Amino acid sequence: MKIILDENLPRGLKRYLSAYEVTTVQEQGWAGFKNGELMTRIDGVYDVFLTSDKNLKYQQNLTGRRIAIIELPTNRLKLLETITDKILAEVESVSLGMYVQVSL
Repeated sequence: MKIILDENLPRGLKRYLSAYEVTTVQEQGWAGFKNGELMTRIDGVYDVFLTSDKNLKYQQNLTGRRIAIIELPTNRLKLLETITDKILAEVESVSLGMYVQVSL
């Protein structure tokens, strides 16, 4: 499974996803891209997009996307570390085209 972390998430989150192939928007050289262009680039290339952008679902037409999007409740690593089990459970169960929100 290929996962990409949005630029608004800490890179340290990667260590909790080590069972997967994980990269970041920055590592791909796509930092600063607007959401529409970013979604076009990652759609169908990655399986899961992790973000803490709560406006993404309102700003983008996500219908027909070939990527699962998981919205995290914060971008603070210390808080994300407390819910890594929830994040991993969503990564395991999410299907392409789904939009899921994880809560604290």
